[in-house]
Amino acid sequence: MDKKEFIARRVAQEFKDGDFVNLGIGIPTLVGNYIPEGIKVYLHSENGFTHIGPMLENENEIDPELINASDQHVSILPGGAFFDSGVSFGIIRGGHLAATVLGALQVDQEGNLANWKIPGKKTVGIGGGMDLVSGAKRVIIAMEHTSKGASKILKKCDIPLTGLNCVDLIVTEMAVIEVTESGLLLKEIAEDVTLEDVLATTEADLIISPDLKKISV
Repeated sequence: MDKKEFIARRVAQEFKDGDFVNLGIGIPTLVGNYIPEGIKVYLHSENGFTHIGPMLENENEIDPELINASDQHVSILPGGAFFDSGVSFGIIRGGHLAATVLGALQVDQEGNLANWKIPGKKTVGIGGGMDLVSGAKRVIIAMEHTSKGASKILKKCDIPLTGLNCVDLIVTEMAVIEVTESGLLLKEIAEDVTLEDVLATTEADLIISPDLKKISV
């Protein structure tokens, strides 16, 4: 199992039956493929529809006009609906999402998130990130633990922020970390890594849970 699938499978365990959830660009879009059996989650796409179904690859099944916010071809499930951007962002800003799952460039030990701009590099803009982190009841970050060997979980973000004190949970291929008032609580580590591995690749200070366990996907 590759890193991205591993992360997506673990994130998918965070939802309850009936949750209304937004999936961001990148690894988060994979989460919808791994919702556990018996759990019905309604997926929202900020470009204007709900009840996203599985991603499609068969050309005979693809509707070229049915894409998610990452420009991936998807299906729509019974009960789904299409709407304009005003309604879509009204859903987000109105606090109707149980959770949003987003990727990140950096997260720090205060729960600050940076996921839209690297200084000096071109970007198309922040998109719906600021709205999602302020409107969703829970913000889950799905990302790889490091980038080119450097930690992405820092004492303090040093690139432009998407939101302040907004992150609730971080899931990487190495660890599951909860953001608490006391700091970052390390709750789970992957089967093939040690606690020392996680500490060595995390710049931020970590509080080790007394109930630390292995990630199960």
